[in-house]
Amino acid sequence: MLSPVVSGLTNPVDLQFPNDGTGRFFVVQQPGSIRIGNNGTLLATPFLDITPKVNFSGEMGLLGLAFHPQFAQNHKFYVHYDQMVGSQIQSVIAEYQVSAADANQADPASERILLTVNQPFPNHKGGQLVFGPDGFLYIGFGDGGSGGDPLGNGQNLQTLLGKMLRIDVDHTSSGLQYAIPADNPFAAGGGLPEIWAYGLRNPWRFSFERDTGRLFVGDVGQDKYEEIDILQRGGNFGWNVMEGMHCFNPATGCNMMSLVLPIAEYDHTEGDAVIGGPVYKGTAIPNLGRAYIFSDFGSGTIWDLTESSGTWTRTKLLSSNRNVSSFGQDVAGEIYVVDYSGNILKLAVQ
Repeated sequence: MLSPVVSGLTNPVDLQFPNDGTGRFFVVQQPGSIRIGNNGTLLATPFLDITPKVNFSGEMGLLGLAFHPQFAQNHKFYVHYDQMVGSQIQSVIAEYQVSAADANQADPASERILLTVNQPFPNHKGGQLVFGPDGFLYIGFGDGGSGGDPLGNGQNLQTLLGKMLRIDVDHTSSGLQYAIPADNPFAAGGGLPEIWAYGLRNPWRFSFERDTGRLFVGDVGQDKYEEIDILQRGGNFGWNVMEGMHCFNPATGCNMMSLVLPIAEYDHTEGDAVIGGPVYKGTAIPNLGRAYIFSDFGSGTIWDLTESSGTWTRTKLLSSNRNVSSFGQDVAGEIYVVDYSGNILKLAVQ
């Protein structure tokens, strides 16, 4: 079942719990602000409000938040938002700091833009930011939008679109506002050095499994199939050659050599936009074990995905009847559901 936590949010799309001992949670509202929840209530004043600079429309807006692994000490956090410069859509990855005077307020003047990427169309922005167990920041970008990846971005190693990126935010190098980890797959050439994995269509929510470090991503499909992948360093996850486990371009007889297939898929009789989640690590629902939890924006179904001897089994957990836009996971490993209509709910025992 889903137990209500807070309501009254505006288009929430991300939920993060910093490991800073405060018990607070932070909700990203797509129009351009971040709200703080504490002890079951929402603080009246936003933590950060950059609404005037955010281009909120459709799939665009303020889309992701990540706290620095040393947030409790350095008070740095990172956001992913879209802006308009003239008629050009841009995705922005920026660093902010908390106000020295108030731990519940960000300093809006502290913005340091790390990366700006021009976008050709208004959809498929990705949006998630997650620090990996290695301390590097992982950034999910969609293929740039339209339908069918008309520009071929997913398979093009000379663009950041359709990729999972990996950067070092604690250092800078060669004119960049970040450094390239030396073991990135294309750090020495063959592709843009920020790229960690490619062939993604719209990685809408990804997470690292605590203790194993496996990187799970829900990659939104085109017309027929939604997929769950476990990303690998330098891996090609198929788009737009494949949609899920099926040929897309060409529709038959595609070359699947060297492509990494999803661990699970479902077709559009069950939903239309996969919402990736976390692997359960809590104690409140023992029968979930180490299941990967995910959902679908259109159907609201929540599934668990379990592995046995290398085979993944998908099981329906519950029908939420909500537009699930994201998940959150607290320090204790419990899972929360983000309802785009404005609610945060906690996954609880049936």
